[in-house]
Amino acid sequence: MLQRIQSVWLLLASVCSFLTIKFPFYSGTNSKGEASYQLVATENIYLLVLTIAIAVVLLITIFLYKNRVLQLRLCVLAILLEAVTLFLYYRELKTFTVGTYSLTALLHSFIILFIVLAARSINKDEKLIKSTDRLR
Repeated sequence: MLQRIQSVWLLLASVCSFLTIKFPFYSGTNSKGEASYQLVATENIYLLVLTIAIAVVLLITIFLYKNRVLQLRLCVLAILLEAVTLFLYYRELKTFTVGTYSLTALLHSFIILFIVLAARSINKDEKLIKSTDRLR
């Protein structure tokens, strides 16, 4: 299971997703005037639920190595959920008057990158299996 590179990519994406729960996405002054306010996933219930859902889906996807089609579909689902999460983060940015993105906001980019790399590897495995079936 962990011998396959997509399992490593999925594990890294899941770890990054769990890390985004703790680390801030944006820091600044919010509309209430609170200076050094940080936008973290725990501040919004929708962000928290989506972040945990992404991480759990990615962990489950690792163990579905015998069903590559389902694994690929779950990767696409995780990318869509991550896009929704980013949309919610950007919607929450309207509550800030000034601020900057945190360096840990890059974790969301890494999540998408790792999922895409895993999906590519899963697709390669599926093509390899289909080509060996043709040879039999």
